[in-house]
Amino acid sequence: MDIAALIAWLVTALGGFYMLGTWIQRGGLRQQRSGASRLPAPVVFGHFALAAVGLVVWIVYVVADKSGLAWTAFGLLLPVALLGFVMLGRWIPVHRGRAMAAAAPGAAAAPVTGETVPAERHFPVPVVLAHGLFAVVTLVLVLLTALGIGGS
Repeated sequence: MDIAALIAWLVTALGGFYMLGTWIQRGGLRQQRSGASRLPAPVVFGHFALAAVGLVVWIVYVVADKSGLAWTAFGLLLPVALLGFVMLGRWIPVHRGRAMAAAAPGAAAAPVTGETVPAERHFPVPVVLAHGLFAVVTLVLVLLTALGIGGS
């Protein structure tokens, strides 16, 4: 089960890297000053940093098989999940705004002059959903492994 958790964590990380790269490339950092992005940089980078540290701890656990490391990785995943839910909650209105604008009759492909499109509006919905789904699977598998359920 520890290898399954590792694979799920790596797949989750791939989706996260893609979204982080998209957010940075589309100006998410620059938009912090104007307030155009609804994702605060400390939340974005805190989520990333804790997830990365947790992944490293998990890899060390897989190699060393020390239960304390499994619990440490799980403990790191809890704030990662909390920050992920915060970002999801802040992303949903941005996504709905894009969907409503696209559905409006005569909607323009480009924003009104002077209007800044939030960087996170460019996240593909399938990537967001897959990232969240694999994150939940990762959390459950790490917890089950830490509890000693399913062997390691």
